[in-house]
Amino acid sequence: MALSVLYIGGTGQISLPCVQESVAAGHDVTVLNRGKTSVELPKGVRTLTGDMAGNVYGNLGESTYDVVCQFRLYTPEQMRRDIATFTGRTGQYVFISSASAYQKPARHYIITEKTPLENPYWEYSRSKIAAERLLRDQSQLHWTIVRPSHTVRTGIPIQIGDSDAAIRRMLAGRPVIVAGDGTSLWTLTRARDLAVPFVRLLGNPKAIDDDFQITADRGHTWNAIHDAIGRAFGVTAIHAHVPTDTLVRYHPAWEGPLVGDKSWSALFDNSKVKGVAGPFACAEDLDTILEESVMHAKARLTTPAPPPSAEEILFDRIIAEQAALGRP
Repeated sequence: MALSVLYIGGTGQISLPCVQESVAAGHDVTVLNRGKTSVELPKGVRTLTGDMAGNVYGNLGESTYDVVCQFRLYTPEQMRRDIATFTGRTGQYVFISSASAYQKPARHYIITEKTPLENPYWEYSRSKIAAERLLRDQSQLHWTIVRPSHTVRTGIPIQIGDSDAAIRRMLAGRPVIVAGDGTSLWTLTRARDLAVPFVRLLGNPKAIDDDFQITADRGHTWNAIHDAIGRAFGVTAIHAHVPTDTLVRYHPAWEGPLVGDKSWSALFDNSKVKGVAGPFACAEDLDTILEESVMHAKARLTTPAPPPSAEEILFDRIIAEQAALGRP
């Protein structure tokens, strides 16, 4: 079906493959973003410039769209603005939320759309929850909420810290920190795999005023994920296992991304989205999942290494002090 679709974002980790899939589906696509990336968009995609921090919608004029896909919204205030802007201008407003909004720790080992939305540890997730609530509590703008989990395309999925710095550590034979014992299960989804069911939700009457998670169907331990990254770069990853609460004592800012997300096992039941968008397949082999991310990382790592950051210095201190525990 030929839909007019506005993507707010459109060049990011998840949104670019969705734009590509949307064009392949025959949609008339417009992308609105800051215009600060050199990412090549598919032929025929119109581009508009706007910044979520400023007059983001000044270039829209009186345009209307069948679907608006919002990839760049993080606060309730931004949601209020979007509700006011797009009410009466689109038949479906798609908000990309986050699977980190789900209950931590989840009381069932499989996460579904019925899992409560409550994350006391991470402000990012609480803001997504509050934005979702505003969207649900109004009746003038028809909506669809999509919750991706950890989705990869250009970034490397390191559990803690800067991913490129972690790869440089691996290449130098230095340990990389893993929270806990590294055996919690984490779900990684390729952006290109997510894009297929995502685009099938657009213009789909069964998706209106409903929420969906889109992820792969299996998880991998963090030890296995880091091992696969090392393997892709021809080295053996060395794991420095440190309890999560210890890491947070060293650096309280890690509470959100660790206790509020990556330290827990995260496995998902995608039955709901498959019932609406139809069956889809996601890569399950780690080497395949990471292939595109590794290609981008290798290109980035051709530049000289920056000086050690404060975070890298802290990592070395934590690893040394943890390794000294229990020694005579």
